[in-house]
Amino acid sequence: MKREKFGSRLGFILVSAGCAIGLGNVWKFPYMAGKFGGAAFILIYLIFLAILGMPIIVCEFSVGRASQKSIATSYNALEPEGTRWHFTRWFAIAGNYILVMFYSMVGGWMLYYCFRMAKGDFAGVTSDQVSSSFENMLASPGTLMLWTVIVVLIAFGICSIGLQKGVEKIMKVTMLCLLAIMVVLAVRSVTLAGSSEGLRFYLVPDFHKMMENGIGNVVFGAMSQAFFTLSIGMGGMAIFGSYLDKSRSLTGESLSIVILDTFVALMAGLIVIPACFAFHVEPAAGPGLVFITLPNIFTQMAGGRVWGSLFFLFLFFAALSTIVGVFENIVSFGMDLFHFSRKKSVGINILLITVLSIPCILGFSVWSGFQPLGTGTNIMDLEDFLVSNNILPLGSVVYLLFCTHKNGWGWKNFIREANSGKGMKFPEKVRGYMTYVLPWIVVIIYLKGYYDMFSKQGPAIFITWMVIAFLFLGMILMVTKTRRKKIK
Repeated sequence: MKREKFGSRLGFILVSAGCAIGLGNVWKFPYMAGKFGGAAFILIYLIFLAILGMPIIVCEFSVGRASQKSIATSYNALEPEGTRWHFTRWFAIAGNYILVMFYSMVGGWMLYYCFRMAKGDFAGVTSDQVSSSFENMLASPGTLMLWTVIVVLIAFGICSIGLQKGVEKIMKVTMLCLLAIMVVLAVRSVTLAGSSEGLRFYLVPDFHKMMENGIGNVVFGAMSQAFFTLSIGMGGMAIFGSYLDKSRSLTGESLSIVILDTFVALMAGLIVIPACFAFHVEPAAGPGLVFITLPNIFTQMAGGRVWGSLFFLFLFFAALSTIVGVFENIVSFGMDLFHFSRKKSVGINILLITVLSIPCILGFSVWSGFQPLGTGTNIMDLEDFLVSNNILPLGSVVYLLFCTHKNGWGWKNFIREANSGKGMKFPEKVRGYMTYVLPWIVVIIYLKGYYDMFSKQGPAIFITWMVIAFLFLGMILMVTKTRRKKIK
């Protein structure tokens, strides 16, 4: 079967950037920037984006384009005979499924709130009523299931049409709408009375605040955000690389995607933080900011029903762009591994993902007593932890080692593929950094994630989970250290 191709360069950039752009850009980045010193944090974040995110995204695109496969079979196509790099594909495949098991539901939250805001459900309600509305939604499995299924059907419907006519054509429009809505909302936010204090908080470097939080915490926060914002490590970028021709080098394309992802994060800050200051609300991270704080702001704002509807539509587009990207990867698994047609792979996965989403949905009500990561946690927290704190960093280490070590695909093959075509070339002088330094930076991020999660839960729990972390890391390293067979 001939590999599908993108119809335009713009389509590739917008679809790939859409996969990278997620809700973390919207509710986590503004909060972290404010907490860690505004523009000072943003500057450190941009530096880490260049030295950490860029090399890995080029690796992932290169493997995808060279193999012309998804991560389900890309290592099989490129690995030396006798090595076992292809074993790691199961981590990546599991990661894609686990991600959409909760992310489809969260996308449903956004669409549901957009519908409710447009309907006027939040007009004239109190702060307590807004708060209880979010809690009531979580406590209703029927509501969550309905909107999750709607999102699954929309996203898979786009994938079922095909790459050019479906994913590329529709997501180009979606992404352009997302960017347009962001600009409109940002202009409205920064022109609110009292927003200037929020702009100062967000954009003026506050080194005193950096010192208060600790330079190490600020640097690590910027490093972690730069790493996780691009969603690299489990084949989300590789699948779009496999649909790309060799007319342009991959470094320039990767840079365009990183810039677009960063633009969305920065604009999200301009939407959220000035509005919070204008209405004397302390910015906070997580769902509470989006589903409790901001609806309260919109109820006080002139034309709040319109602005609120636009805001949640923007959030839904941000979520949908990621979901479609991951679904396209999942559809390709069936096509590459089992030679399904696109329609058959879509049909099977609609049923599969709908069923797999049920535990997360029930985790807020019927199964709320199951707290897998400690008091106050739920099934969604576990699924997010498995993807964000395990599969993404470990998958990134595999990509780095595969592209730089001689028992993998190797540096020469990687550089040849990355630099094929017109445009910016990947610098060969960074080979030592990518081979010996960058993998350890990612490993430190991985281990620090475990430390932050479990260090305050008692010695026994902490030691148990750190042993699990090292076991996962050991399994990955064992696979990647397999020696190639010598050809006689």
